[in-house]
Amino acid sequence: MAPAPLRILLLCHSFNSLSQRLFCELRARGHEVSVELDIADRVTEEAVELFRPALVIAPFLKRLIQPSVWQRQPCLIVHPGPVGDRGPAALDWAVRESDPAWGVTVLQANEAFDAGPVWAHAGFAMRAAAKGSLYRREVAEAAVDAVLRAVASFAAGGSASAAPPPASTWRGPLPQAERCIDWSKDTTATVLAKIRSADGQPGVQDELFGQPCRVFDAHAATPDALDTSPPGALIGRRDGAVLRRTVDGGVWIGQASHAAPCGGKAFKLPCDLAFGAAFEALPAMNVPLERASGEWGEIRYQEFGAPGARVGCLSFEFYNGAMSTAQCRRLLAAWREATARDTRVLLIAGGADFFSNGIHLNCIEAASYREDDSAADESMRNIEAMDDLAEAVIRTTDRLTIALLRGNAGAGGAFLALAADEVWAHQGVVLNPHYKNMGNLYGSEYWTYLLPRRLGDEGAAALMAGRLPLGAPQALSIGLIDRCMDVAAAGFETLAITHATALAAAHNVEQRIAAKASRRGADETARPLADYRLHELSRMHRNFYGFDPSFHVARYHFVHKLPMAWTPRHLARHRDGMNATSAR
Repeated sequence: MAPAPLRILLLCHSFNSLSQRLFCELRARGHEVSVELDIADRVTEEAVELFRPALVIAPFLKRLIQPSVWQRQPCLIVHPGPVGDRGPAALDWAVRESDPAWGVTVLQANEAFDAGPVWAHAGFAMRAAAKGSLYRREVAEAAVDAVLRAVASFAAGGSASAAPPPASTWRGPLPQAERCIDWSKDTTATVLAKIRSADGQPGVQDELFGQPCRVFDAHAATPDALDTSPPGALIGRRDGAVLRRTVDGGVWIGQASHAAPCGGKAFKLPCDLAFGAAFEALPAMNVPLERASGEWGEIRYQEFGAPGARVGCLSFEFYNGAMSTAQCRRLLAAWREATARDTRVLLIAGGADFFSNGIHLNCIEAASYREDDSAADESMRNIEAMDDLAEAVIRTTDRLTIALLRGNAGAGGAFLALAADEVWAHQGVVLNPHYKNMGNLYGSEYWTYLLPRRLGDEGAAALMAGRLPLGAPQALSIGLIDRCMDVAAAGFETLAITHATALAAAHNVEQRIAAKASRRGADETARPLADYRLHELSRMHRNFYGFDPSFHVARYHFVHKLPMAWTPRHLARHRDGMNATSAR
């Protein structure tokens, strides 16, 4: 007989991607899950008193759980390092030192960091990738495996390992001195390891265009992109990134945190926005959509299959899934180019870590510091560009279109995926198909047309109001997506292309294309897309320009990474029924 489901409190610094994934996985197994953000000791104590969980799980913390909690309640810590590793920057060190293998350990909280008894652990092979990418993929999969085994053991009356702990290794924060780039000596591999170890936060202190900054988002350049400039020279630009020479090659640097364009409050921006005219003075090094796999660029096109049954795949890799006005316009141009090709199926595949998270909040924030611009104006430009792209996908009626979710999707990015005829994902994807968490934003991207088609009016309203993450299996079960493949992220794209190639060669593909065109025509007659767009944008205009500043406040807090003052009520279900004063 299986153990009864547990009441589990997730305690986290923020409700990040790993916390959301565990939230979905635990709920899918019948556990009652509530969330409390780690704001203050007394708030955590109150949450435990209110919810009375059987177990507290901490997927992402930045400080110790207090004895008043862990001495009273079993608390499991998810540490992104193998057994014996200790410290707050485990993954930073692993990436910086190019460790071949790493792991995740679930251990019981005690008086010291990462030193309690071990409940479960899981390992994985390291990939040459940024810290954040490893965290969202390999670490997340290992954490799900280890946490579910630990929870199952706890529910069955088990206990942590009685074996003596191995000799532990404490490593504190990785200092900038360990990441500092010496452009006159460091190889491309070394530069990539340093920047990737700091990706997300804190970045690597460096200098671009003679100005101090922190750099992020690095990619190796191919020899074809290089010239004879000395190491450290800036030699070209592409897709908002700058190309810098190393001693044995070059790296594309996509993002920089630089105070000058941001009113003295530095935050990450694409290099073209961060450095303006100096960036534009570099020679453009644009590349075609179809190119060698090693040649970096944000957007790429490939084709597969036999003549007459071809499959096109338009993929885009935008940093952290954010889509600026310029990126939306580039992707729209690429979509139009792709639809001019003779294919029966056209795939639109977002990034490996994120399909898309919608409008680019950092670029919008930057507009608020420009004399001739405003955050409201850039918000409207950005959402209009997103709508243009979504509309182009919806109106593609001469072939089947499929959105491939290689990574998570949120807000407008989730609805961009729904603009395709079908949405396919792998089992590790998490979707956040709603907008209100960003300052009560109404949303656009034709969601008022796309979502009720799948869930009905009541289902759409409930999903938008719930504001909770959905795992891909749950999204499939309610009809939000069309296929959830039981495969790891690494194998998803290959399997999806195999299925798409079979679909393009199917005997009834022409009938399916004709039927979809007929449905689109009937929908247009019943209510034109322009009407949905006008309604949504009128509400968005109110969000951007109206008297309620909630969106602008929420965006500012998000961009500048200000801590939450309380846990949102839709997450802290243990606070249902409390008045607003006590909840805070």
